[in-house]
Amino acid sequence: MSQPILYGAPLSLYTGRARSYLIKAGISYRETIPSSDYFRDNIVPKAGGRAGMPTLELEDGSVIRDGVAIVDHFEALTANRFSPPTPKQNIISLLFDVIGAEGLLRPAMHYRWNFPEQNQEFIKFHFEQGTPRGPNRAEKAEQRANQMRTACMAFGAVPDTFALTEALYHELLEKLNLHFSEHPYLLGNTPSIGDFGLIAPCYGHLGRDPAPLAIMQTTAVRVFRWVERMNRPEPDIGEFENQTDGYLADDNVPQTLIDVLRQLAIDFIPETQTAAQCINQWLADQESLPAGTEVVRGVGQANFSVRDVPISALAQPFRFYLLQRVQAAFSALPKADQQSVRELLTECDMAQVLDLTLTRSIGRQNNLEVWL
Repeated sequence: MSQPILYGAPLSLYTGRARSYLIKAGISYRETIPSSDYFRDNIVPKAGGRAGMPTLELEDGSVIRDGVAIVDHFEALTANRFSPPTPKQNIISLLFDVIGAEGLLRPAMHYRWNFPEQNQEFIKFHFEQGTPRGPNRAEKAEQRANQMRTACMAFGAVPDTFALTEALYHELLEKLNLHFSEHPYLLGNTPSIGDFGLIAPCYGHLGRDPAPLAIMQTTAVRVFRWVERMNRPEPDIGEFENQTDGYLADDNVPQTLIDVLRQLAIDFIPETQTAAQCINQWLADQESLPAGTEVVRGVGQANFSVRDVPISALAQPFRFYLLQRVQAAFSALPKADQQSVRELLTECDMAQVLDLTLTRSIGRQNNLEVWL
């Protein structure tokens, strides 16, 4: 094999992270939809038995399942090329990785599945292309789409929350637009791990599906330019006066980004707090859960309120697998840096993320997330 093969799809939220990373890192690859017999028979067994997107097959035939693990693999080979070396910027980058992958699922799912007039034909095309050829292909594609519509509701995107979800998203776009009017990436003129996490929902769903794409292009053109920029190999920062690569000097986290994080905290913090309580209760009930047990996507519903609107959303352990990285990076800092980081996160209304933990850690074995 002459180059890695990325098994994913344009419509896939999580493929967006891995694809953008490969592009920005200058790694040659070929992308294909995971619907072949070869993928089923040769790739899935190496991927822990899970046919997930994205999955990467390397030149030597080894397989990496999940976008986080794909990024980890290449970061380890390049001395953490896209990880800011300074304490505040690195913590903020890791935090955006969590928020992008887990904290924006509600608007991403809402704007895909609850706007059928705008999105129906677009979604139908992509789901059919991702279904193996053969009899009843269209019907099988529709069944898969219906499963995702059900998942949309599990993430808290139901009629009673539509207005709130849309209001929070429009407010977020406004603040992101202000930030990207001053900086091409989250932390300066070079993408960070946080940018790759954030691009996952902002490309696969919010920056491609017709309904949210129209919103982004008409109300937040700077955000749309960032989405384009994240899928181009060059820096693509021609409209900015400063053309120098690199992160902001002196470990600076600009006020525009602090404002973005304050906006995200409105629902991310209460959801994370109640999800931790829900998962910890589930763990307490699993007295004989052996180490190495696979971590499933959700273990109950987290019930919380935002602006007096009740929300019930799937309590997802994977959120805390990513939060462990934030907390580990913080714990490794000298005391003085810990204090400055905590002060910054307090200003961002995000300080709670440092202390929200599960009673058991999550690791990876054989391409699967497992309880330790």
